[in-house]
This record gives sequence, structure tokens and C-alpha cells, in this order.
Amino acid sequence: MADSALKKKTTVSLFWSFLDKFGHQAINLLSSIILMAIVAKSEFAIMGILAIFTAFSSILIDSGFSRALLNRKDISVTEYTSVFYFNVGLSALLYLLLFFTAPYLADIFHEQKITPVSRILFLSFIFNGLGLIHQTLLTKKADFRGLTKINIPSVLLSAIVSVIMALAGYGIWALVAQVVSYSFFRAMLLWMYSSWRPAFVFSMQMLKNSMAFSNKLLAGSLISAVFNNIYPSLIAFFFPNSMNSVADYDRANRYQDIPFAMISNTFRSISMLILSEINQEIERLKRVVSKLLKSIAFLSFPIGFYMILVAEAVFAFIWQEKWLSAVPYFRILTLAGIASPFIFVLNELYIAKERADFFLGLEIVKRIILVLLIWLLIPQGISGLAVSWVIYTYITLIISLFLSDKLIRYSGINFLKDALPYALVALGCTALGYFSTQWIENNFFFIVANFIIVGGSYLLLCRIFKLEMIKEIEDWFSSRKQKKNYAE
Repeated sequence: MADSALKKKTTVSLFWSFLDKFGHQAINLLSSIILMAIVAKSEFAIMGILAIFTAFSSILIDSGFSRALLNRKDISVTEYTSVFYFNVGLSALLYLLLFFTAPYLADIFHEQKITPVSRILFLSFIFNGLGLIHQTLLTKKADFRGLTKINIPSVLLSAIVSVIMALAGYGIWALVAQVVSYSFFRAMLLWMYSSWRPAFVFSMQMLKNSMAFSNKLLAGSLISAVFNNIYPSLIAFFFPNSMNSVADYDRANRYQDIPFAMISNTFRSISMLILSEINQEIERLKRVVSKLLKSIAFLSFPIGFYMILVAEAVFAFIWQEKWLSAVPYFRILTLAGIASPFIFVLNELYIAKERADFFLGLEIVKRIILVLLIWLLIPQGISGLAVSWVIYTYITLIISLFLSDKLIRYSGINFLKDALPYALVALGCTALGYFSTQWIENNFFFIVANFIIVGGSYLLLCRIFKLEMIKEIEDWFSSRKQKKNYAE
């Protein structure tokens, strides 16, 4: 594919992918704000504890097949259908396993509500398994517009259901309903939108062929799923009678992750398609990766520093005293969130180059480091655990850059040249906002004033220093204006 065609495909895909992720996160954010004001903190703690089982099972159900199917060009009907039946069968098996082990989970975490809650919550596994192939096919065709039309109504309907239930006094069942109804609506809309239907065929041999690539991805993803969601469970296990602290950590982590997850998922969706198309062209790969990481730096640093600056004001403005105890965790974890999108894109590079061994090896090394950090810092309490995650994230980024240097000669030095200018400008603008608004006592005005000062000065300085991404944005708007004038 020529550079111009690749750039056009990237731009269109990026637009719809961003719209999808932004809409999804915006609706989730609004519903979560309402739910956090109504539902007790201890109820959120239970959902945080169970997140590790939900994440682990979701990865296991997929088994790495989706990425294997995305990476390959010619795939038969039999292979798609075999993977579908495998996904659905495994999701049902996992649900039954967790259904009968739910009482043991309740005993481990000293919370008897876990038994009935998990038995309903884990129904989402089956609905998710039913839609995996349809989602893969739409992604493979770069039909991000179609995925947006599926995802946004699904998350909106589930948010409405959960808020109505919360207002009616259903407590934790409103949170459960949000997860289960989202997976149900999404599976239903995927089947309605996509014309693909499973045939009455099954081939174990074709599954084995796909497993040659997917098994390492699966192992790496499972390790990642466990450790990315283990902290609320660790807090509940090692700090008895700390359900409010579990909720504080879980909500802080989820809220700081919203913008960075949106950035990660947007660029990850594009990376899946673009990097695999040019995976044999080292210089083009290096240029594309550099552009992707610059784009992330342009967004991630100012957003992250601004969030740290206004965190206390935002929590106080929305929830008053109820969730203020989550602010210290939020600020610490945001430092990790800033770096996470870079890591996601570099992981896609390893997969595009079909180096699943890099992916798995990195996951194993990372988690050994994380276990050591947890062991060293858990005596410092929950804040120590949060700091361990930050240190671990930046060590992961350094290792990822080392591996990318081996693959495409994109090194840590290249990354600093690409990302550091945006980090320094963002930090300076945040400092300007901090010293300019110390006199403002009203939380709302403090938030707005800093948004204007930090955002405005950031864009201005990027333009003054002629940083690449601001020029890309100006060129895009200029081309859009020219097309509009031409059409008129």
C-alpha cells in the first residue's frame, strides 16, 4: 500500500476509532459519576475484587485467536467457525466453573455477597464469547464505523439500565447489570450488524494451526490480565476490613485510566491494521511507530499533568467528601497512566512482526519485576502499592524500547527525541497553571481556569516551538477547509 493510501486509511480509521472510544468513555464516565454518588463504596469494592476474574476469563475465552486471525491474510470459513465454537464452549465452561467456586471466593475475601454477585456477573462471559468472531471480522475489514454504531448504543443502554436500578435502590445489582447488559446488547448488535454466521463445521486441526501463533499471545495476555487487575484483590486480602480502601484504589485507578485507555485503544486499533500491513518494511515501520508515539505524547502528557493538578478539585466538586480519600491514589496512578499508551503501541509492534516470543518474554520479565516491587513496597501500605505500579510501568516502557530497538532500530534515544519536547512543554504549562490559580477557592472555577491556562499555553508553545504534531493538526484542518471550498 502506498504511503498516501496508508495515510488516508489511518486517518479514517483513527477518526472512527477515536469517536468510538471517546463516546464509550464519555458515557461510562457520566454513568459512573452518578452511580458513585448513589451506590455505597463497599459495593464498588466487591466489583473491584471480581475484576481480576472477569479480565482473566475474557482473555482465556479469546485464547489469542482474534489476534491470530487479524494477522493472517487468507482464512477459511471452517477456521472462523471452529474458533467461534471454541470461544462459546470455553466461555460456558468457565462460567460453570466459577459458578460452583463462587462460595470459595466469598470465603477468601471475607465477603459473602461475592457468591450471588459473581454468579450473575460472570454471565457476561457467555455473551462476550458469542460476539468475538463478529468483532474480529469487522476489525479486519477496518469497519470502525460499524463498530462505533454497535458499541455506543450498547454502552448507552447499559448505562441507562444501571442508573435506573441505582435510583431504585438496587445497590450493587445496578453495577452488575451495567456489565451484563452491556455484553448482552453488544453481542446482539454484533449479530444484527454482521452478516457472518457459523457453519456446521469444526476442525481441531485448524485450531491447532492457529494456536502455534496464539498460544504465546494467550500466555502473555493472561499474565497481563491477572497482574493489571490484582491490586484491589491484594488490598482486600492483605488489609482486612479495608473495603473502603479497596473502593478508593479501584475507582482512582479506573478514573485515571479513562483518558489513557481511550488513547491506548484508539492507537492500538490503528496499529493492529497498519503495522501488520508493512511488517516487512523496517524503515516504514520505524517512521510509523515514531509518528504514533509522537501523537500519543502530544495528548498523554498535557492530559496527565492537568489531571494531577485538578484531581482534588474535581473529586470535591463532583462527590464532596465521599471520595476525597481516593485522590492520593489517583495522582500517583496517573503518573503510570501517562506512559501506558506508549507500551500498548510497542506491544502491537511485536505482534505485527510476529514476534509473540517478545510479547510473552516481556510479560514474564515484567511480572517478575512487579512481584518484587510489591514485596518491597507493600509494607508502606496502599500508597506503596500504587508507587510500585508506577515504577513497574516505567521499567516496562524502558524494556519495550530496548526490544523495539532490536526489531526496527527504534531506540530509547529515538523515543526521548520524539516524546520529551511534549513532556517538557506540558510540565511547564501545568506549573504555570498551578502558580496562576492558587488564589481560586471555588473548585469549579479552579478546574476551568486551569483547563484554559494549561490547554491554551500548551497549544501556543507547541506552535511557537514548531512541534510536529501541532503542524500535522493545522495541515489537516487546512486540507479540510480546501476540500470544503472546492466543493462549494
